[in-house]
Amino acid sequence: MFHFILLLLLHSATITITATTATTTISQQFKEAPQFYNSPECPLTTTTTTTTNNNNSNNNNTVHVAMTLDAAYIRGSMAAILSVLQHSSCPENIIFHFVTSSSSNTSLLRATIATSFPYLNFHVYRFMDSIVSGLISTSIRAALDCPLNYARSYLANILPAHVNKVVYLDSDLVLVDDIAKLAATPLGDSILAAPEYCNADFAIYFTPTFWSSPSLSSTFADRKPCYFNTGVMVMDLGRWRAGEYTTKIEEWMELQKRMRIYELGSLPPFLLVFAGKIAPVDHRWNQHGLGGDNYRGLCRDLHPGPVSLLHWSGKSKPWVRLDAERPCPLDALWAPYDLLMPPFSFDS
Repeated sequence: MFHFILLLLLHSATITITATTATTTISQQFKEAPQFYNSPECPLTTTTTTTTNNNNSNNNNTVHVAMTLDAAYIRGSMAAILSVLQHSSCPENIIFHFVTSSSSNTSLLRATIATSFPYLNFHVYRFMDSIVSGLISTSIRAALDCPLNYARSYLANILPAHVNKVVYLDSDLVLVDDIAKLAATPLGDSILAAPEYCNADFAIYFTPTFWSSPSLSSTFADRKPCYFNTGVMVMDLGRWRAGEYTTKIEEWMELQKRMRIYELGSLPPFLLVFAGKIAPVDHRWNQHGLGGDNYRGLCRDLHPGPVSLLHWSGKSKPWVRLDAERPCPLDALWAPYDLLMPPFSFDS
C-alpha cells in the first residue's frame, strides 16, 4: 500500500511549494490546468518560442502580461493566470512576465508555474529587494511594505528592452473577459492607462503635512487628479524608460522618508507622478475592493455596471476566507479558478 501511495505522489501532475514565515509553514499542491488554444481567427505571432532574446515578441498581436510571484500569493497567481487564459480568444499569443523577490526560491516558483501550465509562454525575473528596501516607509498594512510590492515601479528596468507595452496585473484578481481588449487600450500621449475613480476623495491619500505645504500640494495644480488602483494597468514601458519615471517615483519615496506625506504603500508615489495624466479605462476592468478595506476586510458588493475583471484588493483574500469557511458572497466567483489540489486523504 505504501509503495502504491508513493508512486501516485511521484506521478501526480503537482508540485508542492512551501512558504515559511516566523510562525507558519504552508504547503500547497496545484493541479495541472487545461491547455487552451487560439481560435482560427487569431493572427500569427512569434510567441511559440520561449526564448528571452526573441526581439520580435513585441508585435501588435502579442499580449505581454506582467505579474509578481511569491509563495504567499502563489494560489492567487495561479487562479489569475488560469482566468486570463480561459477567457482569451488567442491564449497562445500571450507572454507572461513573472517578477520574483531575490529573497524567494525562484526555481521553485518557476517549477510551480511550469508544472501547472506546461504549455505557458513565460519568463521569470529576479527583483533585487535591496534596490527599493531602503526607500520603503511603513504603511497602514504590513503586506504593503514588501519590496516586491514596489516591483511594478521597476518593470521598465526589469523586462527586456524590446517589451514596450505590458498589462500589469495583481495576483488577487480574475478576468472574465478577453485580456486582449484591455491590452488594446489606446494610450495616446500617456504613459499608462487604468480605470479612474474621480468620485473618490483624493485628499485622503496624502497627509495634512502634504496638503499644508504649498510647494508639495502644487504638484497637482495643473491637472485634475483622480484616484486609480495600480493593480491593473496598461503601461508603455518605452515611454516610461525615456521619461525616467522610475527615478521620479523614487524621488517621492525619498521625500517620504524625510517627512510623512502619505500612508499607503506603493500607491501614493504613482498618484503623485501620474494622477490626472493617465489614459482612461472602463471601470469594468477593475472591480476592485472586493477584499474589503485595509483594516477589517469586510465583504463588499460589486460596483454598478458590467464586469470584466474582479479584484480582491484590500485586507482579505478569497482563498483565505474560503479555507476558513467564512467566504463573502463574491468569493464564489473566484473559486472556479482555484487550482489548489485538495489534501490527500488516506481514507479515500
